[in-house]
Amino acid sequence: MSDFPTDIFKEPAEIDVNTLANLGPLRRMAGVWEGRRGLDVKPKADGPRKQAFVERMELQPIDPVTNGPQLFYGLRYHTHVTKPDQVKTYHEQVGYWLWEPATGTIIHTLAIPRGQIAMASGTASADASSFELVARREAEDFGIRSNPFLEHAFRTVEFRIKVTINDDGTWGYDEDTVMMIRGQEEPFHHTDRNLLAKVAEPTSNPLAR
Repeated sequence: MSDFPTDIFKEPAEIDVNTLANLGPLRRMAGVWEGRRGLDVKPKADGPRKQAFVERMELQPIDPVTNGPQLFYGLRYHTHVTKPDQVKTYHEQVGYWLWEPATGTIIHTLAIPRGQIAMASGTASADASSFELVARREAEDFGIRSNPFLEHAFRTVEFRIKVTINDDGTWGYDEDTVMMIRGQEEPFHHTDRNLLAKVAEPTSNPLAR
């Protein structure tokens, strides 16, 4: 039996348009960030390989979003990663961080230019300083989709990200992308982590300006 309301079209009567004031645990992630302590452990033919990286991440508030009675506040983000002292893009990613105050749900969407998308979810309190989100390939709602070659050769079966927000204003993440690589029996844990420091404040969402 569903926990959703019977009226699936009726939107909330009053919505605070100030997204920055309603982001729950995501509030301290808003802004522009840089990290120079990134570590990527990726698969290669001869085994795992470590790669240091530097990162710039921008997270800006969007206007409140409704799905009928459902209400989200969120951050639109763009991540750009390079190897140290290089200009060429090593990794790029776009998506949203969403907070649903009514249920304490956090949603993280991601899209990368390898032909892959994912949507991870978890729950937390509004004042949480750490939380973990998960996406699984077999899920019907939050899940993972990849282009045919990645499904053939590097099938992602689970994505997990843990965020920790620190008292000094920094925040960090640990990611674990679990892959089944063609020709290998055991799953490979492709991990990434970094610590980010703020370099610029966020810009208020359009309705709140």
